[in-house]
Amino acid sequence: MEWEVVIGCEIHTQLATKSKIFSGAATAYGAEPNTQACAVDLGLPGVLPVLNKEAVRMAVMFGLAVDAEIGRRSVFARKNYFYPDLPKGYQISQFELPIVGKGQLAIELEGGESKTIGITRAHLEEDAGKSLHEDFHGMTGIDLNRAGTPLLEIVSEPDMRSGAEASAYMRKIHSIVTYLGICDGNLQEGSFRCDVNVSIRPKGQEAFGTRAEIKNLNSFRFVEKAVEYEVERQIAIIESGGKVVQETRLFDADKGETRSMRSKEEANDYRYFPDPDLLPVVVEEDFIEALRKTLPELPDAKKDRFIEQFGLPAYDAGFLTSSRGIADYFEQVVEASGAEAKLCANWVMGDLSAALNREDKTIEQSPVSAEMLAGMLKRIVDNTISGKIAKEVFEAMWSGEGDADAVIEKKGLKQITDSGAIEAVIDEVIANNAQQVENYRSAEPDKRGKMIGFFVGQVMKATGGKANPGQVNQLLKSKLEG
Repeated sequence: MEWEVVIGCEIHTQLATKSKIFSGAATAYGAEPNTQACAVDLGLPGVLPVLNKEAVRMAVMFGLAVDAEIGRRSVFARKNYFYPDLPKGYQISQFELPIVGKGQLAIELEGGESKTIGITRAHLEEDAGKSLHEDFHGMTGIDLNRAGTPLLEIVSEPDMRSGAEASAYMRKIHSIVTYLGICDGNLQEGSFRCDVNVSIRPKGQEAFGTRAEIKNLNSFRFVEKAVEYEVERQIAIIESGGKVVQETRLFDADKGETRSMRSKEEANDYRYFPDPDLLPVVVEEDFIEALRKTLPELPDAKKDRFIEQFGLPAYDAGFLTSSRGIADYFEQVVEASGAEAKLCANWVMGDLSAALNREDKTIEQSPVSAEMLAGMLKRIVDNTISGKIAKEVFEAMWSGEGDADAVIEKKGLKQITDSGAIEAVIDEVIANNAQQVENYRSAEPDKRGKMIGFFVGQVMKATGGKANPGQVNQLLKSKLEG
């Protein structure tokens, strides 16, 4: 039997407010446990929540970015469940009337094709605390610093059909919220995490199968791997005569598998009802329109501009605009270097990205600033160094040895552009390789292109890679054929 995979995502985006959604406690990451939890976060008797307007602003910004309906009247509800890191015994969330309604966004898949994914809703809620299981000798510690941190939960339609699509969707949402500046997008710190609902059904069937929810995935790669494993698991169960159980599962990244966590609750299990301590949120049209005017250039629009303005291929423009930090870095390099945009793009996408990935750094943590890379590209353009030597210069800059000019001077890497000096080396190479010269001259013209590479290699070896490659090729061709 052929199976179809059905996937929906719930993305929890921690909003970049300075204080919590219903209290004035700080949201900064990394504080000592329970030092950033006030009486409201702790759910002490007699305290009342007060809504943070900045969280509302950020939620509306997201809604506008994905062309969604903005809830003119949204209501906070109590989601009731009992867990040690939920001090009130309920979580303040939104249920029937969310701040953001239906919207959509386009994701780009391998091969360049585009697919539109529907967004069901995005609602505001408070985060829970955190249970700590290590270093407590069989007990659990509770850190309530995160309790009350504002979240925007973005719920997709079940429109995705593979782990690759789910990963692409998650990347696109990540790109949008970081472009908007409403989330720092830090996956390691839990600022951006995803729950994936996965089910399978026979191809052609309209009814959905029983779904499993995989919780708290904080890596694009883990999303893809978790979906792939879960699909295989569900197919194996059904094809062996069993039934998939609706449940919540966790992904074990070390083993590459999902495992059962608990049975999956339904909405009625949470006994939602409007929170009596919070008034409905009414969003005026003037407020929405004022925010619309402040929207930054978003990834799709920036990609189109890069193609139009810089003449870049669609792939390059897509890569460079996938992150606001990379897009800004690239534009700074182009402006500061005066080099062709394609040369700048190649270095940002190639050596720079490889170095960042190698050391697991973000573009903001790069030891080579945009100004430093631009300075190096200037030296390629003015023929001070070759592209090959530039790689050595880049590694030295990455290692903290200074800017391009300082590295070139210190290591004596200036390119040889003196025609007389290059000719002398070429004459010596030709004299020492008489047989190869004879083979070249007796070869058909269409085969000489490959053969000349031997002589170029010898000249570059003799000059320590410093001879200008263009001049070497031109002079060699002239002498070998003259």
